[in-house]
Order: sequence, then C-alpha cells, then structure tokens
Amino acid sequence: MRFFDLQHTLLAKHAQHIVLVHFPIALVMVALLFDLLALRWRDRAWDRVAYCNLSIAALSVFPVIITGLLAWRWQLEAAPIRGALRLHLILGITSAVLVLVTWAIARRAPRLRLPFEFVTVTVVAATAHLGGVVAGVVT
Repeated sequence: MRFFDLQHTLLAKHAQHIVLVHFPIALVMVALLFDLLALRWRDRAWDRVAYCNLSIAALSVFPVIITGLLAWRWQLEAAPIRGALRLHLILGITSAVLVLVTWAIARRAPRLRLPFEFVTVTVVAATAHLGGVVAGVVT
C-alpha cells in the first residue's frame, strides 16, 4: 500500500463510518453554539443557521447508522455485540433519535430546542468517545 492510496482509503470496509460520523457530530455541536449566539445577541440569523445545521445533521444520521452496521459486519465479522461495542450501539441509536427529535421540535417548540440540544450534544459526545474506544484510538 502506498502512503496516499486513495482507492484503499475510500474502499476500505470500515473506513466510511469513521469518516462520515464526524459530520453529524460537528453539525449538532455547532448548531448548539449558533443557538447560544442567537440567544446572546437576540439575532434570528444565528437561529436560522443553527436550524440549517440541525437539518443537515438529521439527514447525515442515516448514512452513519448504515455504515456503522456495515463496519460491524465487515470489520468485526459480525462478532457478538457486547461490552463497549454494545454500549456504543445503544448510545449511537440514542444519539440518532435525539438528533432527529431535536430537529423535529426545533420549529414546533422553540423553547424546548436548547435543552434538547444540550442533552443531544452530551449523548453524541459520549457516543463519539466510546466509538474511539471501540476503534482502538482512545484507551
């Protein structure tokens, strides 16, 4: 394998999940930041940008779930789901549901948006950390 072998990188059986997962993580966290800026400066533009970030995060959750299941199937050869992997799966599903719920209530119940975003960011961060443990990046 060469140092920058693009074909190997893009077609590795596990790499897609590791790459795609960063999009909803960043989008949800930045949406919270933009909502806090909107609250601080009472500016509706920040609110609209936060909603756009939440919308894109909600859309990007589905490929992340699919590639996560494929990574488990291919990379871990469908090993029994237990320990840190089980907790990562549970937190991943919870994170996905929270992102979708936060996006759904963003326009319907604006007062609930910020508390839901705080909870969502917390669960997403825990899921991301545990994903690093499962992948062997974090010890």
